[in-house]
Amino acid sequence: MMRYFKILVLALLVIPKPGSAQRIDQTASFRNAAGDKYIRLHYDNDFFAESDYYYTQGYSFEVVNPGLSKNPINKLLLHKGQSTRYGLAFEHYGFTPTSISSNAILYNDRPFAGAIMLKSFRISTDTIHKTRLVAILSTGMIGPAAFAGKMQTKIHSWTGDRDPKGWQYQIRNDVVLNYEIQFQKQILNLRNVVALNTETQMQIGTLNNKAQAGLTLRLGKFASPFKDSPRLNARNIQCYIYNQPLVGFNAYDATLQGGLFSTHSPYKLKSSQINRVTFQDNFGMVIQYWRIYLEYYQSFLTKEFRTGMDHRWGGIKMGFLL
Repeated sequence: MMRYFKILVLALLVIPKPGSAQRIDQTASFRNAAGDKYIRLHYDNDFFAESDYYYTQGYSFEVVNPGLSKNPINKLLLHKGQSTRYGLAFEHYGFTPTSISSNAILYNDRPFAGAIMLKSFRISTDTIHKTRLVAILSTGMIGPAAFAGKMQTKIHSWTGDRDPKGWQYQIRNDVVLNYEIQFQKQILNLRNVVALNTETQMQIGTLNNKAQAGLTLRLGKFASPFKDSPRLNARNIQCYIYNQPLVGFNAYDATLQGGLFSTHSPYKLKSSQINRVTFQDNFGMVIQYWRIYLEYYQSFLTKEFRTGMDHRWGGIKMGFLL
């Protein structure tokens, strides 16, 4: 039975599908930590890019530990390689239209939406062929059950900002069940100072169907994510910058079009309004010193729907290796 499930997943993934842009990505090759046991906190906000619309905020808490190999969901996660990491991540994010001052629906704008998920993931590294295969299964909810509106209201009250209006028109409650595959292949590494690898990401499920492909360039001093992790010591310092351009093909996004099972959202975009091709660029800096992981980055994304706008946001990630 398990064999046939994996064959089905692979078959679905190789069918060309236009599929939303990546928000929080814990498993990117440029975020490889020097160890197989760590915790990391990730926080996004469009405040870092001096904007206040669309992807307004997101955060995640991530745990990687060999003990998570006992997670029964791992049986559903594809793997291939000599080295494997197991992880769990709690993820929460929200979207708003271009204005949060109106109590009316802003037609031809982005709907209010929030999502909350628990992600089980498995990272398999083939140190011989210099590849990484990442499989992720996300389960959760989209809609008021994700409490994104309440979270934004609370944060605005803490910061003395205006109360957000319009969350009563958000995408209604629906189930999130998404399967994601990432494949990364090293094509160049010059003494761990300059490196280039390919990136392919595909998702199918109730939250979104999408595909993205591109490259990742790293410059600085780093340990290759396609080799076994070095032993931890105070001399293992990594400091590098990265750039990751990605072309996306979008088929379905529940935060724009509503959930698959709930059809009663007060406002959502039609399929004909969605841009099928997008461009995203992620760039930032990573510092790893002994057990500490620090990252700052920004992302740029072209408009996801025809009447929308380009968007930018930023984020920080802090981790500790156990």
